[in-house]
Amino acid sequence: MSEKVASPWNYVLPVAGALSIILAWQYLLPLAGVPDYVVPTPSQVGKVLFNDQKLLWNNFWPTLQESIAGFLLGNGVAVLLAIVFVYNRYIQAAYFPIILFLNTIPILALAPIIILIFGLGMMPKVIIAAVICFFPTLVNMIRGLESASANELELFRVLSASKFETLWRLRLPRSLPFLFSSLRIATATSVIGAVVGEWIGSDRGLGAMIIQATFNYQSGRLYAAIVLCSSLAILLFLIVVLVERRVLGYER
Repeated sequence: MSEKVASPWNYVLPVAGALSIILAWQYLLPLAGVPDYVVPTPSQVGKVLFNDQKLLWNNFWPTLQESIAGFLLGNGVAVLLAIVFVYNRYIQAAYFPIILFLNTIPILALAPIIILIFGLGMMPKVIIAAVICFFPTLVNMIRGLESASANELELFRVLSASKFETLWRLRLPRSLPFLFSSLRIATATSVIGAVVGEWIGSDRGLGAMIIQATFNYQSGRLYAAIVLCSSLAILLFLIVVLVERRVLGYER
């Protein structure tokens, strides 16, 4: 497979676009009469990020832990369950519709139930983050495991390969592009799940900080917390992309 040559414009244009938005935000909004207690300028948000480093880090750390733990738990369970579903159609027919039904429940409606069951500690936030990651990975993994062609499966059968050998040497390699597509999405949804859990029942974390800053009209802290949430999701996304390139052996 030929490698794509990276053009400088692939980096210059996104940076230029981001800078244009930041400059417009910094100078045009104040000229339009938007008060800074509603939308603070980037320089004001930057001052909060610098001056309140300890407070922001103390709230960033719990969200980071919850997001990573939820990401690993939700995607891990989804992969294992997808393997079970592919190898046992009766279990898939019995339980996939139930999982589909549960997926239709909005996470904001499900989160209070999870917190009611598991309390106010870290565990319910991890479970909420895991739940919101789970379904897309399950569906994509089922598709990936089933993507092996009939001829390939027949070849493994002729060679007397066991189910485990077929899974390990054929189905799992075929499913990796599908899996990593889901993992890239899950990097953002895991952060969303952790933040939602902190909204419902927590006094620590970026989600709790967002709620507190909103009700106390601390717009600088509100936007700083949002920047950190976005930065966390981007960081997790980049880690997944690097692992994907390492595992699949090519650049997208």
